[in-house]
Amino acid sequence: MGKDSLSEGLSREVVWLSGWMPFAAVSEALGRLAGVTLPTTTGWEQTQRRGEQLRLAVEKQRQRVSLERTRWEDRRYQPRASKSIALDGGMVNIRGEGWKEIKVGVVGDIAHDRQRASKTVRVQAMRYTAVLGDVARFAPAMWALAVETNVPYAGRSAVTSDGASWVWRLSADLFPVSVQIVDWYHARQHLAHAAQVRYPTQAEQATWYDQMTTALFRGEIWKIVSDLCAHHLADLAAYFRTHQRRMQYQEFREEGYPIGSGTIESGVKQFKQRLTAAGMRWSRLGAERLLTVRAAVLSHSFDALWSATF
Repeated sequence: MGKDSLSEGLSREVVWLSGWMPFAAVSEALGRLAGVTLPTTTGWEQTQRRGEQLRLAVEKQRQRVSLERTRWEDRRYQPRASKSIALDGGMVNIRGEGWKEIKVGVVGDIAHDRQRASKTVRVQAMRYTAVLGDVARFAPAMWALAVETNVPYAGRSAVTSDGASWVWRLSADLFPVSVQIVDWYHARQHLAHAAQVRYPTQAEQATWYDQMTTALFRGEIWKIVSDLCAHHLADLAAYFRTHQRRMQYQEFREEGYPIGSGTIESGVKQFKQRLTAAGMRWSRLGAERLLTVRAAVLSHSFDALWSATF
């Protein structure tokens, strides 16, 4: 079956499946489940051709809702809405360029399980975006996702990340009223490293780490900074001093915000899962097309995007 003989419906399903799995697996799945014989090259061609149209449609939408064109609408404000925003990066192999970074953004609704004593914080209804390129290219995509998920109109929102400086600069520009939170697990990793430098034995390291983890959770960052500086480890203290306001974990938990960046770490892995399997290398444009498809598939918005495009 050639690319020109595919029906609109089959073409849609081929591209959707290609957002989930390699092209060879798409051909095998269609043959086994639907009795459709589809060469692997046809799946690739469909995804490239249709993916380019989807990519252009998404780019146009981003231009329509650019930061400069967005105007506040009072009626859309949702004081009880609570949004989680997370940003991070990962690497993909681009032919002729080597490993290049994709920047990924995730927005979800913060929900609370009040039935449990721990008052578990969950992030649900997650939507994704991903861009191959620098912060300047990623910013419009992240803002478009925020507009799509009504972040500007949410009464409460928080940005969680591992502490990369570009994340906080972009967050300050796009989400100036959002709470900023350094991922709890990354902060503890820095603390564990400081313990290893601070003490020679594992027993001493464990004791100090346990004590300072308690201080870290309580937001008593000054205790960590003072201790490290007193032992001539100001370079390690700088991380905690810089992010002190982003490390008020007990307060953040009490306010109902997630303190871990598991959503974005999972999101990055899901993009890499499709684009970085053994031997995979992409043209730059090919990667951008598949990132568009993958984001729509993960966001459960693929059908809506397809209908709006074709």
